[in-house]
Amino acid sequence: MSLTGGETGERNAELNGQLWLWNRQARLGHLYDSSTGFRLPNGAIRSPDAAWICQSRWERLTPAQRQRWVPLCPDFVVELKSTSDEIEDLRLKMQEYLENGLQWGWLIDPETQTVEVYRANHPVEVLLQPTELVAPEVLPGFVLNLAGILFD
Repeated sequence: MSLTGGETGERNAELNGQLWLWNRQARLGHLYDSSTGFRLPNGAIRSPDAAWICQSRWERLTPAQRQRWVPLCPDFVVELKSTSDEIEDLRLKMQEYLENGLQWGWLIDPETQTVEVYRANHPVEVLLQPTELVAPEVLPGFVLNLAGILFD
């Protein structure tokens, strides 16, 4: 995993901060940052910028499984494009998550001010300059304010 620049680091902190606060209040699952590895069912190791797993799936893991790369695909992920990322590589990563059990994901591109929404059994949706994002079926009550993430 390569290091990010200052702007991307700030965006990641804002994103994870908002998710952390919601998760702390909702207590519906577990939130992870980009330092967490997930071993997907296809065997790939991935580390999204933000990931969330519902409580019931986490509880099914053994204590040993919780200590290592998490042996499942998150229910929800966010990939935040940095200037060093290739958008096609991130799109392939999002598709891989879907193929391995992802329920909902966002690919956020600050350069183009777009968000691609990935949902199980739905076509990819592209949002142009959205100000907020929701994933009600996976993160009930959560609203991501994109000021400071998509817009400076």
